[in-house]
Amino acid sequence: MTTPSFGSIVAANGTYFAADSEPPVQVPSNDVNYRAKLAAVTRAVSYIQNGMTIGLGTGSTAVLLIPLLAEKIRAGWQLQAVPTSDNIANLAAQAGIPLVQLSAPDQIDVTIDGADEVDRHFNIIKGYGGALLREKAVAQASKREIIVVDPSKLVERLGLEHALPVETVRFAADFAAESIRRLGARCETRMLNGTPFLTDNGNYIVDCYFNGIADPVGLGRKIHEIAGVVEHGLFLDLADVIVVGHNDGTVEELTRPKEIL
Repeated sequence: MTTPSFGSIVAANGTYFAADSEPPVQVPSNDVNYRAKLAAVTRAVSYIQNGMTIGLGTGSTAVLLIPLLAEKIRAGWQLQAVPTSDNIANLAAQAGIPLVQLSAPDQIDVTIDGADEVDRHFNIIKGYGGALLREKAVAQASKREIIVVDPSKLVERLGLEHALPVETVRFAADFAAESIRRLGARCETRMLNGTPFLTDNGNYIVDCYFNGIADPVGLGRKIHEIAGVVEHGLFLDLADVIVVGHNDGTVEELTRPKEIL
């Protein structure tokens, strides 16, 4: 399995880069799914109304979303946002989007975020950008969670191709990794330039390869029971709408079935 390229997004000379990648990656121009993502983000913005508080995910979805929100604000809309990473907060502020702190359940009207994997039951893996804790807190505080993906992110079963990220406190990172190994995973502490990657919260990320996750709910419960685990990247019962963009500009909207609401 190939370890994904991680990193927060920053702006440099008007171009967006994955700051932690080596060498830097221009998100739009080098992303073969750029048109698909842009089509999906544009559709997701149709859920936003004047006066709303918006949750901003972390990664290429937020990079594409921020200019669209800034355009509405310049047109006179009253919007404010809760960012899920420091770099996205900086980008949004530079674009003139008012930012507020996360403070209460149901504080956020709509969150628009990406995902690393999505199955047919609306179970999701997130966290390749290292912001899973803040992203999950914002998702739980949202009245509507919209997940934007391209078709490559739709899977039959989570965890067959990619890792499940788990955020841990530094003190217990090795203990947590060994405990998760005993659940059947191959675990690797995420590294950046030869040292452990640090989240915006100052924690480590352990990437856990399960070769498929048959019971996401049960696995999530077991991981949460491990001392030292801050949060895992399984987002369950959180997404309301999945917007799938295609490179030909078409978009599909998937609404979570009532039986799993």
